[in-house]
Amino acid sequence: MNTSTFSEAKGFYKLSWRERIAFGSGDMAQNFIYQTVTTYLLFFYTNVYGLNPAIAATMFLGVRIIDAIWDPVVGAIIDMHTTRFGKYRGWLLIMALPLTILMIACFIVPDFGETGKIVYACATYVALSIVYTTVNVPFGALNAALTRDQHEVTILTTTRMWLVNVAQVAITYGVPTIVIAFAGTMNSPEARNGWLLTIIIYGVVGFCALIFSFAGVKERVVISREEQSKVKFTDLFTEVVRNKPLRVISFMFITAFAIMAITNSAATYFVKYNLGNENLVGYYNVISALPALIILPFMPLLRKKLGKKGLLYLSLAISFIGFVGLFILPAGQVSLIFAFQAIRSIGFGVVGAFIWSLIPEAITYGEWQTGKRISGIANALIGFFFKFGLALGGFVPGIVLSLTGFNSELNVQTDAALLGIRVLLAALPALLVVLLAFIVSRYKLTDAQLVGYGKEIEEKSNS
Repeated sequence: MNTSTFSEAKGFYKLSWRERIAFGSGDMAQNFIYQTVTTYLLFFYTNVYGLNPAIAATMFLGVRIIDAIWDPVVGAIIDMHTTRFGKYRGWLLIMALPLTILMIACFIVPDFGETGKIVYACATYVALSIVYTTVNVPFGALNAALTRDQHEVTILTTTRMWLVNVAQVAITYGVPTIVIAFAGTMNSPEARNGWLLTIIIYGVVGFCALIFSFAGVKERVVISREEQSKVKFTDLFTEVVRNKPLRVISFMFITAFAIMAITNSAATYFVKYNLGNENLVGYYNVISALPALIILPFMPLLRKKLGKKGLLYLSLAISFIGFVGLFILPAGQVSLIFAFQAIRSIGFGVVGAFIWSLIPEAITYGEWQTGKRISGIANALIGFFFKFGLALGGFVPGIVLSLTGFNSELNVQTDAALLGIRVLLAALPALLVVLLAFIVSRYKLTDAQLVGYGKEIEEKSNS
């Protein structure tokens, strides 16, 4: 079957650009809401809300644990039920308002006293995380419900990640700028109203984008009611065992998100202490997003020319070169360091975006193998593994900084501490890139196999 031309063959649908953008807007919306919270809430809690940093850190760890447990549960619930608005897209509509309200609630400073404020902060943040999962998991399953066409899935993923990077730039620079415009500062209890007004703006933008995403997509490839009745909670455990492509992708996500978390954690330390100029932090961070805005539109073409594994290997090689440059360049070579940061971002930006397009492939393989298209469970399992990678990436930097003698009270760190920061920023991620390349080599599903699986599935469903 030639899937590069329009075909009415059941399952292999081509989508309009409106639908592609609508799908991508769903992830952009989640970034405007949840990514804004995860980026700034700790700072808000300690510097504006008045929480003890240890209490805030403990709360964040608790939420991560709840997230890890809750993701697979939500995945099973979604695969076992269908909303009146669709199997997956309906959750975007149903949960859009609660998610927005809880986002805003997290940035309200109540007059409850110290204990009351701790309880309020815990309650609102936990509730936000629980509701966010009921949007994030079905959204992750949605692209597999739009089409079986792998080239189309790549375009969907590209559009999605491009819009995500737009949101990240807006969050990184927009939030501090708007807060300061409203309050004159972002770093004191007097800034609370400026924070609240800013969060309301971002919440409204996110809400509108979720509604647009819901209205703009159409589910075409979903299991029937009869097939849905066969889905069991135990599929959470059996799917990992029997679906090898899903296992390999899970390890990709653990490794990739550990690399992201470690690199992001080290960036501010590196610019402040190694380069000695904290005013460059914003410029350094934006280079993580801007190259992706340029390169991602070419990802479907590159996938066609190089194949999915060829594209991944090339991107990993480019990111490896970037990491090596960041590790070996002396601190005085700021322009070259920024150039190698751009190289790293180009390579790993493609990797981080492209691996999302592999999830529908594992879903199709699982459906061919068992007759169950459990997209929610598959995406929830991936969510569990990439959050494990984030947790690992959040744990390692603290250990390395501690072992190398980092002291936050010193403006100038010891040589050992500076080396530890460079190890976190570049050497350790470079080693993990090599590991990720090995994991990619274990992924055996080809496009030809997936087309064949898809045809077999559709023929069985029509017989």
